[in-house]
Amino acid sequence: MSYLTSPSLHQQVFSLDHGAWIERLATTDNLLIIQDLDGVCMGLVKDPLARVIDLDYVEATQRFDGHFYVLTNGEHTGKRGVNGIIERALGGEQQAQSGGYYLPGLAAGGVQWQTRDGQIFHPGVSEAELAFLAAVPQKMGEHLRQFLRRRLRDGDESELEQAIQATVLDNIASPTANLNTFHNLLGHQREVYADLQYAMQTLMEDLLRDAAHQGLKGSFFVHYAPNHGRGPDGKEILWFGEGDESGTTDFQFMLRGAIKEAGVLALLNRYYADRTGDYPLGSDFSVRQAPHSHGELLELVIQNFDPALMPTLVGVGDTVTSVVLMEDGQPVAKRGGSDRNFLHLIQAIGQQFDTGNLVTYVDSSGGELKNRRAIKLEDRDGTTVVTAGPGDPRDGDDPLVLNVVFPGGYQQYCQAFQAAAARRN
Repeated sequence: MSYLTSPSLHQQVFSLDHGAWIERLATTDNLLIIQDLDGVCMGLVKDPLARVIDLDYVEATQRFDGHFYVLTNGEHTGKRGVNGIIERALGGEQQAQSGGYYLPGLAAGGVQWQTRDGQIFHPGVSEAELAFLAAVPQKMGEHLRQFLRRRLRDGDESELEQAIQATVLDNIASPTANLNTFHNLLGHQREVYADLQYAMQTLMEDLLRDAAHQGLKGSFFVHYAPNHGRGPDGKEILWFGEGDESGTTDFQFMLRGAIKEAGVLALLNRYYADRTGDYPLGSDFSVRQAPHSHGELLELVIQNFDPALMPTLVGVGDTVTSVVLMEDGQPVAKRGGSDRNFLHLIQAIGQQFDTGNLVTYVDSSGGELKNRRAIKLEDRDGTTVVTAGPGDPRDGDDPLVLNVVFPGGYQQYCQAFQAAAARRN
């Protein structure tokens, strides 16, 4: 098969061989690219409304039609959705729809499906759940106002209100409080910013209790991004940044089951159906029906997907964290990041099915946000090599292997992606 052009790329760590990566994407017939968005094909910015996307990149995704899907915790729709960014770049909704410019795939962690022409569906989501979610943004805004009245009595009211408007993301399926703007405003007041993180965490817990009282117990969960992995209770661990680091900035109230690793199965299910007419997991399968553990997800793939038809998967993300802390005198690695688990699952599927899957990492530390550790490069005898990845250098046994890295950020990644698209039949 054509992917053997670079037989060992999937066995490499921190490879900078972008030529081999381009070759793999350009020449592999049975290929499925699963890609995150923010920080990968767009720069990370404090205000999500300021995001822009390169139309050359969007057009390149069309060359991979049927072989490319997005998988994001953001959303397609809404004033802060990716669709609006594309429409503004093109000059209107009609141009985006008629030209098939919308990015196909899963948003809101996997519960919002979109086709290339912009049709939106929420598989497995009830009207009662959507109604509860619709009221969350207003509660987030009021919670922020109450906090600011207590802690910043002398603040400029118009400036703070503007910050609140930039912070509350009124997504349909994953309403979010994004604290990037407040980190910028409160950067010199570390204690106040940390208290704000605590306040948003408290609100998330209150919302979960409110949902339970309305008969929606178990319908939702909270996603923190970036995070320090999950604790023994399965809940994600809030990250309080140090120094200039912002730590956890996104507090997302999400539908239960909306985890990216489950989205990998949903996309594989559709990919097989497009080629065979049959859905290995059933035509009504959604992420909300999937198990949550890495082992159970992998076993579901092994049991249901024909190995002879398994594509080479290329996972692309930018949010992978780890930090080593001392607990009871022993070093303990806390691993997280919203892209970690879906990339790890893609890696494991490749190992199980021997398909040469590639884990691709885009360094987004050069953006406006201070919550990413930059890849470190060094020149050795005229050759540039990676000396440290995005994780804690003391974390020596991280099971996730980043095969190919783009230290030049989303610009470098998009250039390589477009080069692969230009060569693909």
